Amino acid sequence: MTDPRSAVTVLAGFTAPATDAVARSLLVTDPSLILITHDLTHVRDGLVRRTARTRDEVLEDEVTELVHGCVSCTLREDVIPTLVRLSRRHPGRELLLALPPAVEPEAVAAACAVSSVDGVAVTDAVRFDSYVTVVEAASLLDDLITTDDLRDRGRHAADNDHRTVADVVSRQIEFADTIVVWSAPDADAVERDRLTALLHRLAPWAAHVRVGDNPAIDCTALARRLLRTGRHNPEVPGMLGRALEGYPVGVHDPAGDNGVNAMLFRSRRPFHPQRLHDALDDLTSEALRSRGLLWIATQPDTAIGWESAGGGLTFGNLGHWLAALPRERWDEASDMRRLAADAAWDPYYGDRTTVLSFVGFNLDVDAMTATLRHCLVTDAELAEGTDRQQALPDPFTGLFPLEDALSEGAVS
Repeated sequence: MTDPRSAVTVLAGFTAPATDAVARSLLVTDPSLILITHDLTHVRDGLVRRTARTRDEVLEDEVTELVHGCVSCTLREDVIPTLVRLSRRHPGRELLLALPPAVEPEAVAAACAVSSVDGVAVTDAVRFDSYVTVVEAASLLDDLITTDDLRDRGRHAADNDHRTVADVVSRQIEFADTIVVWSAPDADAVERDRLTALLHRLAPWAAHVRVGDNPAIDCTALARRLLRTGRHNPEVPGMLGRALEGYPVGVHDPAGDNGVNAMLFRSRRPFHPQRLHDALDDLTSEALRSRGLLWIATQPDTAIGWESAGGGLTFGNLGHWLAALPRERWDEASDMRRLAADAAWDPYYGDRTTVLSFVGFNLDVDAMTATLRHCLVTDAELAEGTDRQQALPDPFTGLFPLEDALSEGAVS
């Protein structure tokens, strides 16, 4: 049956000229396609300029005053109502939402999943067909390894926006259903192949498209690969929640190619908090990007998300392990999480587990694996029982209060 909702393709990317070029390339192929953009230059002053246009005409060009100048307010007060309004005014027409550079597509998906407009759920009005991230080949690697904050680039969306460039770029790539690499005809072949290898390990679940290797761009062919693909699955959680629900967080490819490799580390036993803390600098300095899920012996009730990029590390509180909850509360978890827990249930640990993915250049997989294993509790420590384990010195004390699940605290 035909879905009557307007299809939305979301276009993200940290390098605005490359994202704009892809948006214009798509716009010229279909006179009915509506492109929506937001200029956040003055968002910290509470002002956002919105433009909605087709190939042939400007439908809207307005400045919106926000209650607070931040990305979440922009999404809630302008982006979401605009999608619903345009879907009602132009039924059956596709929408192309091009995000500002510092906006993460997962934030859009999360906001739309729980929001309503005039009492109608956003997801009843529009259908998110695909999330596309555009990366510029010439600047991507610098953006992934930099220690710059968004503030250093003038991209912060609020005074309390402390995100790093590497965090934002990594998350834009990982959430994508499709990644478009915007290159140049004179790009170095070795660097091109290395970048391709890196992106396939950062987002192995995404479709990958290259444009710009030739002087002329086939806009029609590009549109066929980016629009009306139906690639987005709203049931797949964001990166921090993927492992909890049984989705992959990466690939294990120690050999790699073009100098890029990746590894997965899995364990059922917990980390010793002090030994893990002592090894953080070594682990984050080795990998370009790492992510996943873990637990520590002193806080056995809490599932902890792990993300590192640009030399920094962020832990996310993902709430209780199912094994720490009474059975009658398991219905609060998603079907996929319960299925994943059941499939891998351990008679001693329950669903508690560690799954960490590391991506980098010529990672010493054996050495990193040895470091991670050294951070686990030993057989002797396990034999002492849970009371002794929970009394271990814990530098992470207070970082993961269960009443604040899904909030994030940074550890550098």
